[in-house]
Amino acid sequence: MRNVIITIFLILYLTLSNFAQTPKVTFIEIGSTTCIPCKKMQPIMKSIEKKYKEQIKVIFYDTNKEKNKSKEYGVKLIPTQIFLDEKGKEFYRHEGYYPEAEIDKILKNKGLIIK
Repeated sequence: MRNVIITIFLILYLTLSNFAQTPKVTFIEIGSTTCIPCKKMQPIMKSIEKKYKEQIKVIFYDTNKEKNKSKEYGVKLIPTQIFLDEKGKEFYRHEGYYPEAEIDKILKNKGLIIK
């Protein structure tokens, strides 16, 4: 009986650990390291990652190195920010420089909390 209880607790712990590690939002920016608005977005992306921690996954694709990503996401202008939900479905897109306060609004509407 003791082994069954330990097994149940272990399964519960692993399940909850996995759930907690799954980000609610994936924030993708497609840009370039040579583009001025893209460069201005870099500290914002780092700040967003720090503020929302495990609730968000932040990804940057450089169009000079990963040309296929622009095509994959249908990007015509850089920088472009794409927000995906936990199932990988796009729920918001923005083209150009995007102020941090505006990104915060989008993320808070999705239920993310600044930590």
